[in-house]
Amino acid sequence: MSRLFLSPPHLSGAELDLLREAVESNWIAPLGPQVDAFEAELAAATGATDVLALSSGTAALHLALLVHGIGQGDEVACSALTFAASANAIAYTGAVPFFVDCDESWLIDPNLLDEALEARTRAGGRVRAVISVDLYGRCCDYEQLTAVCSKHDVVLIQDAAESLGATYRGETAGSQASLAALSFNGNKIITTSGGGALAATDGELLAHARKLSTQAREPVPHYEHNEIGFNYRLSNLLAAVGRAQLAVLPERVAARQRINARYRSLLGDVPGIAFMPEPDDGTSNCWLTCITVDPADFGADREEIRLALEAEDIEARPVWKPMHLQPVFAAHAMFGGDVSARLFALGLCLPSGSAMTDDDQDRVVTTLLALRRS
Repeated sequence: MSRLFLSPPHLSGAELDLLREAVESNWIAPLGPQVDAFEAELAAATGATDVLALSSGTAALHLALLVHGIGQGDEVACSALTFAASANAIAYTGAVPFFVDCDESWLIDPNLLDEALEARTRAGGRVRAVISVDLYGRCCDYEQLTAVCSKHDVVLIQDAAESLGATYRGETAGSQASLAALSFNGNKIITTSGGGALAATDGELLAHARKLSTQAREPVPHYEHNEIGFNYRLSNLLAAVGRAQLAVLPERVAARQRINARYRSLLGDVPGIAFMPEPDDGTSNCWLTCITVDPADFGADREEIRLALEAEDIEARPVWKPMHLQPVFAAHAMFGGDVSARLFALGLCLPSGSAMTDDDQDRVVTTLLALRRS
């Protein structure tokens, strides 16, 4: 049997046609009509007023911080349970991240965030922004987060790298803050092989980000620069791939939701197995289906299950290791920590690719259940 990957690319079939169109037009350099079209289509898909296609989601976060004026001497709150890119982007600016634990939704705890912002301000910290992370396809509680950020007069930046196609209170993911970062890495729900975007509801901020993304060149015939810029733009070829992928986003979301629902039906009643909670304020895109494993009730721990799956050529991964447990951020302030640490100790991401068959899923479940205590 072939290897079953965690979340492999799933091509639509239209990628070659759009790539051929780009090549035949000779637009193979960065920017071009495919990029323009991709940005417009992403704006429609996210509800943003404008979108900037970039080389990565990390670049999007970095630019979002920069155009909000975040830099040396500032502090930025960040979800603790996330991929390192969320925090790394803060460090790129010279600002200092501090971390806030999740609640039982697995998402940043708004009440704890409120306490953290107050505590850091009392301690003399110049807190300027919050990066909220939509985890594994589910949006944060933006009604509460917006209220907390407004109360403390800090900027809210949405890390929507994992939530494209999800919804929050009837609105599509990517429009819950003035700037939202998207990712099209190879394992995301749609991919450009490598890439990302910055979605905006604030056109002035996005215009500044657009300038910075192309080396901050001034609009004059020669090359002139009044500020430091970056080479962050997405190529026209990769945008062609992204357009073919974005066209089938609803089908990809539906497929992952079906896979998630089937995992729940097959494993939901197994002692010791629990799933990431489903939202009651929107819909998850179910990018990855994640479980927690209580070894006392199940008979094996998360790592034993992961290794058993690997022995059958099935890729599974622990959930994100929280930022306060990462050596590079160990000295940074952390508020809470027990919830995300417990989820890391018990949590496992199961294969969730949108092209999975029932037979593929049965292979995962059979291997997992073989470790169950009788």
